[in-house]
Amino acid sequence: MLLNILVLLTLLILGYGFGRYAERKHYRHIIAKEQELAHILVFPERIPPPQLAGNHSALVTGSVVISVDYFKRFIAVLRMLIGGRLSSYESLLDRGRREAIIRVKQQAADMNAKAVFNLKLETASISKGQGNTIGSVEILAYGTAMIDQISS
Repeated sequence: MLLNILVLLTLLILGYGFGRYAERKHYRHIIAKEQELAHILVFPERIPPPQLAGNHSALVTGSVVISVDYFKRFIAVLRMLIGGRLSSYESLLDRGRREAIIRVKQQAADMNAKAVFNLKLETASISKGQGNTIGSVEILAYGTAMIDQISS
């Protein structure tokens, strides 16, 4: 019995450590890409101001699928018992949204766009774990890229 508890605690500690490391690494990547693409402006407004309107426009999309790791799911289950914010899921969704927007901006940059307007975000659970818990989440970002000249 004691050995089982020790194994469980060891696995939880290892899961926590590797999960934190992977999350920090992903955030470093996100911050670097956000800085690289900072020149592409993104707006939720439908109509661009005249100074940002381009000669052409095109739909740009970015999609990301993120899976919930077991440690975050375990912590969320404990947190649901006492109530309050599920910060483990909040960070997952934050990373997903930011990554989807980066992909929209990258696609816009590839088209020589200077701005993306009417940015929308959609979130959907695409797989369920045991007991209908969240397994994987897809986040789709899309908008209209304002392009000065169509690239050849």
